[in-house]
This record gives sequence, structure tokens and C-alpha cells, in this order.
Amino acid sequence: MKRIYLDHAATTRTDKEVVEVMLPYLTDNYGNPSSIYTIARENKTAIEKARESIAEVFNARNTEIYFTSGGTESDNWAIKGIASYHSKKGKHIITSNIEHHAVMDTMGYLKKKGFDITYVPVEENGILDANKVKKAIRPDTILISVIFANNEIGTLQPIKEIGQIAKENKIIFHTDAVQAAGSIDIDVKDLNIDLMSISAHKFYGPKGVGALYIRRGVIIDNLLHGGGQESTRRASTENVAGIVGMAHALKLSVANLESNNAHIKKVRDAVKEGIEKKIPFIRYNGDQDKRLVNNLNFSFEFIEGESLLLMLDFKGISASSGSACTSGSLDPSHVLLALGLPHEIAHGSLRLSFGRDNQLEDTEYIVDSIAQTVERLREMSPLYEDFVKNRKKSLLE
Repeated sequence: MKRIYLDHAATTRTDKEVVEVMLPYLTDNYGNPSSIYTIARENKTAIEKARESIAEVFNARNTEIYFTSGGTESDNWAIKGIASYHSKKGKHIITSNIEHHAVMDTMGYLKKKGFDITYVPVEENGILDANKVKKAIRPDTILISVIFANNEIGTLQPIKEIGQIAKENKIIFHTDAVQAAGSIDIDVKDLNIDLMSISAHKFYGPKGVGALYIRRGVIIDNLLHGGGQESTRRASTENVAGIVGMAHALKLSVANLESNNAHIKKVRDAVKEGIEKKIPFIRYNGDQDKRLVNNLNFSFEFIEGESLLLMLDFKGISASSGSACTSGSLDPSHVLLALGLPHEIAHGSLRLSFGRDNQLEDTEYIVDSIAQTVERLREMSPLYEDFVKNRKKSLLE
């Protein structure tokens, strides 16, 4: 059975060219970069070249890029590190109510430690009003952390505007750019970003490696202690193969950004048009235009998202009902609830996230499979039967 992968927001296939670049560092080039002999120094050089390559993509200095194990670690380090070091100045942090759980749960942890967290609500389209962020600032605010592109509904936040507000008020600004990196152009200087998290496996790189951009002059507590790696800020023997792979994957993604996005948008729009044409009682979640080109998020009334995913899997389609990190949870998406959706509608959500390998010729099968599955689930739903029989009003009308 043909497999159609539509969950690129969860992870991407590691590019074959990236794997080839990584292989020598998993076999022959095995030296510990902290040692002084030749095979070690060569690996140290490879790391620094990767650092320089990544910095160039984001218009940063190479000394501002610090390697981590991924987006979750980068988010935790940025938020906890700033909170810890600057706690004497203040204990107030501003974020949004649609952050990834790597940020939301970290904020929850800090709240238990005595920090005051303001969650600025997004508008109905899933986008923050920068003025509301500005109004939330207090004399004791030490950090603003806002996701660049939401992992569930793909909405793009006004990062430059929020960054400027933070800059004017001398507040450190962090953004979780895990979904955005490799998909859109990012210039950390132009966008007024102080800290930025990325993860390689979101842009066709390997899993288990990421980075945190820390602008020069930003003081933050070290993450790990025990060695001199990453300028002593994150002690641990470096994942050389992963770091080299991440740099190459990012370089390839940025080099082909325009053509990849144009192709992905055509596929996405074809599926969107088909779903809206063939399936009634649905809601398109997130802004129509200010979103990643690879993202679709629909809510279908009278069905459960988990059932939809399982039945689509039988048809060879891999999709998601929300964040990959919460796929085992029965709770409705906090992102969809933040948009004002009732629980019963939020439970019936489907996230389709497209990639460069998806093909236009598959869109008809994708749409038909979703339409047939939704129809089948509604036929089994007593709520839908009652709705049809009594001609009740749809919650989405």
C-alpha cells in the first residue's frame, strides 16, 4: 500500500545527501573534538564550520550559535537560563497561550518557583496582537517568549514588532522558531531576536540535535556543567555527526526555499480546496494567509480526531490531530481551545503538514480518503444522527 506522509510538522525524513555528509563522522572521523590530536582537531574544525554555516543563514555571529539536543532543550535553556540569572531584577515573564508544550510546561515549572507568567491570548485567527504584549509589560518583566510559527495551526506571529517592543523596553526576547527555521527567511538582527530555538529534524536533518541562538551581550545561566564545550555554557561531548548534518540540512533548505515552498503551497491549496468542497460542517483553523505554507488544520464536527487518524492510517495516510508531543493525550488541543473552539469541536481536529516529497497527483486520493472517512465516522455518530433528524444548528454555523 502506498504511504502518503502528511505530518512534516512532527518530523521530516532525513535528506539522503545529509546522511552522506554525516556518515564519515559516525565511522572514520570518530575523534573527540576536545582532544588535541589530528582526528580530534578535524572534528573540532567540522563543528566550527557547521556553526559558521548556521550563523550565516540567520545573519548571526558564529559565536552566537550554541548546539543542543533539540528544540525542547533549547527552549528550556533559554527560558530557565534567563529566569535564573535575572531573577533579582524581576520575576515576570510574558508569553502567548498557544506556545509549544516545551515552552508552556517550562513556564508552569517557573510558576511553581515563584515566577509570575502572563499568557497573552491570541486573536480568533491564532495571531497575537503586539499591542497586547506591550500592555502586559511591567517594571519587573525580564523575558518575552513568543513562538515564531505555531506547530499546530501554522500561524506566523508578528515577531519583528514584538522584538522591537522588547528592545525598546530593554526586555530579553526569545522565540521558538522550531517550525519556522528552514521554511521561511529569518534574520535575527532585523527581527530583534535575542534568543532563538531551532531543531534539525524539522528541516530534513537528523533527530537529537538543535541549536540555541544567544545574541552577544545577553547574559544567561549555563545549561550543563562539566566541561569546556560550547564555550562552557553547555558541557557535553558534541554530537559531531548530528551537528554537521543539521548545518547541511539547513543550508539545503534555505538554498531551495522558494521552489520548495511554491511546490508545497500548490499541494496544500489543492487539498484545502477539495476538503472545503466535499465536506460540510468544518472549520479552517488559523489565519488564511499568515501561516506556514505547509500547514492545514481543520476541525470536523461530529467526529473524534483520533478515530479519523487511525482510519486514515489504514488508507496509508499519516497525519496528526495536533502536536506530536501530545499525540497520546486525550485532552483537546490547548491551541484550538485558545481560538475559542468548544471542546467537542477541538476534539475533531486534523493537522496536515506537507513536505517537498508530497505530489499533486496524490491530492485527489488524500481528499477522497478524508471525505470518505469523515462520512463513515458521522454515520456511526449518534450526535450526527440526532443533528440530521432534528435539524439542529451546527456549532460551526
